[in-house]
Amino acid sequence: MASFAPSHILIFGGTGTIGKYITASVLRAKPAFNKVTLFTSANTVATKSELLDKWKGEGLSVIVGNIESESDVTAAYKGVDTVISAVGRGALHTQFALLRLAEASDSVKWFLPSEYGTDIEHNTDKSPHEKPHQFKLQVRKQVRENIKKLAVTYVVTGPYFDMWVNTMPGIEKAGGFVPDKKEAYVIDEGEGKVGFCTMWDVGKFVVATLRHPEVSLNKALKVQSFIVTPNEVVAEYERQTGSKFHVTKTPLDEIRKLEAEAWEQGHPAATGYTLRRIWAEGGTLYEKNDNELLGLGPAELDSLEVAVKKALAGGYKKDTF
Repeated sequence: MASFAPSHILIFGGTGTIGKYITASVLRAKPAFNKVTLFTSANTVATKSELLDKWKGEGLSVIVGNIESESDVTAAYKGVDTVISAVGRGALHTQFALLRLAEASDSVKWFLPSEYGTDIEHNTDKSPHEKPHQFKLQVRKQVRENIKKLAVTYVVTGPYFDMWVNTMPGIEKAGGFVPDKKEAYVIDEGEGKVGFCTMWDVGKFVVATLRHPEVSLNKALKVQSFIVTPNEVVAEYERQTGSKFHVTKTPLDEIRKLEAEAWEQGHPAATGYTLRRIWAEGGTLYEKNDNELLGLGPAELDSLEVAVKKALAGGYKKDTF
């Protein structure tokens, strides 16, 4: 694998929340990859035809199939050397078969599982017990125990700043901003640092990973756009809007209590509580990130100023691809 360079890339989940950023970034990478193919469902073809037509015009190939059909996936793997999974949380279980079939493939050499987000093995005492981590932990276990010839790389980005800045309905205390009302919610005193990635930077980091197989193969890469405290984010919102925000502070112990209650009640926001609690506890602070290893410095990545400006303009929901 020393001289390996990805040529034909197949993407699963490429029209999803983070998948769109990854697909667009890989498709538009310069110099271009030889071939970029999207595996998607018939439903996606019917409901996202405008997006797919745009990408086809840029050179994207599309395979329509069922991600849970082994024959469909096996056929899609023919001639592919690199697979990127960007499946969402509800489809993480599909990766067990995707990896097994990639391992059995004659052509697939490299697989990037859907790891974008929280580092699931950062804290060896707590991480194995965090409920939102379970499927991803099982994927890593499968890779360690059963994947022998396939190279696997995890691109660990931490929380997406674009989404973190938005309060979640019903769990506003877990953090976020309501610019129209000049309101901000922070955990504890707002002084705990958090390492963020913007969603477009996730795409940049994936492309950089593909460009540097010599340092990326079989690694868990930790990458970040910037590291800031919630209070620094509040200050940037206030600077850009010229307004003072009312800040509500919620003690971390109260967040833990609300989190436990949400899981006990089967509340859909339970995962949100857990992830935001992990970030507030320092779950994105590493001794060193891998930005420079991939050749990406601050000048190539979004800054806090740029990220807040974009959020105030409508955020990721206004993005076009």
